Amino acid sequence: MDYAIRALLTELIDYAGLFPPAALDMATAVYNYAAYRQSEHNWMLARFVVPVARLGEFESASAGLLPQDKPWQLSALLGNDWQNDFVCIAAFNERHTGRAVIDTVEVKAESAVQIETLRQALPAGLTAYVEIPIKGDSAAWIAALAQAGLYAKGRMGGVTAEAFPSTSEIARFIAACVNAEVPFKASAGLHHPLRGEYRLTYATDSATATMHGFLNVFLAAAFAQNGLAVEQLIEVLEERSPSTIQFESGRVVWRGEELVRGQLVNARHLAALAFGSCSFTEPLEDLQKLGLL
Repeated sequence: MDYAIRALLTELIDYAGLFPPAALDMATAVYNYAAYRQSEHNWMLARFVVPVARLGEFESASAGLLPQDKPWQLSALLGNDWQNDFVCIAAFNERHTGRAVIDTVEVKAESAVQIETLRQALPAGLTAYVEIPIKGDSAAWIAALAQAGLYAKGRMGGVTAEAFPSTSEIARFIAACVNAEVPFKASAGLHHPLRGEYRLTYATDSATATMHGFLNVFLAAAFAQNGLAVEQLIEVLEERSPSTIQFESGRVVWRGEELVRGQLVNARHLAALAFGSCSFTEPLEDLQKLGLL
């Protein structure tokens, strides 16, 4: 495997098996995550995503599965009572020291004022991803996050065609995050490496829609960090042909534009941090079909 693809994909996927379209029960999702951590491609796996309100279920389902050496990292979705959620998170971390740790939280913001409120309430040691609207102009939201020192979360799709933002909206979101030095996490709709027509759910009668690719999004972020204009970022996001993206000799080349491994590492640490997916196997299988794993 080329070092460049390894740099791009390391700890890329936050496993969100509890959420649609998979919507697994807690026991199955926890078992899957434990199995993925032992798999050949565990280096691509990042956090387990769980609502704070379901931590009790998680503790019951994970009994006997949590390791003694390398703790599971969890990302917890906050509810409406942040203060109570933070108390629950602190208690959870104390109970599971060395075996599991909640080190990030995720919350949807309704206003810039709410972003500042979260900044003031956020306990030390927690990283916060704030979901903001991508559709329309996200620059003002991202400026508020930059001022608060919080991270962005962008929803890239859902279970309906209307849930997917346009490539121009995603390009502006990525560019604004990079320019403001606000790292972001992507969420929803990124099951496949490249943009294309896919089924929206796992139902046999599921409708299809044009879905964004996670390679498109994360390569666009790396190119944005290295000076590519928004118009070209849109072209990266709209790329459907795997033959135009070549990983070789520690670099990736797309239509004459090049990124070396170090630039990909920087982008993953400073700009585009991860994406949440209800499936870990589907992205892997698609990458294998493309010959990238």
